[in-house]
Amino acid sequence: MRVKRGVAAHKKHQKIRSLTKGMTRSNRSSIKRGRQATIKALQFSYRDRRNKKRELRSLWNTRINAAARINGISYSQLISKLKLSNIILDRKILSELATNYPDSFKTIVETATKKK
Repeated sequence: MRVKRGVAAHKKHQKIRSLTKGMTRSNRSSIKRGRQATIKALQFSYRDRRNKKRELRSLWNTRINAAARINGISYSQLISKLKLSNIILDRKILSELATNYPDSFKTIVETATKKK
């Protein structure tokens, strides 16, 4: 008996078309170009999820450094003194405090830098 592949092929093509919504004309209408564009888009999204984390950490460090210098200490000295005084706050939280709650950040800096 002869097997017609129309339904299976149509299903495969619809899957690719649903993944290429929002892309430019040729990537959307051509199955071959759509498949290539989808693979590339997935590669970019995987890579950029990691790059996003890298860029955010850099932003946090910049914000902490700016706030630390306002309080008369450099970024590296602040991080070192925080570790020595057993204040466990990650850079994301420190950045949030530095930008939105400068009084709290100042208190943390003073606590870390006071001599024992």
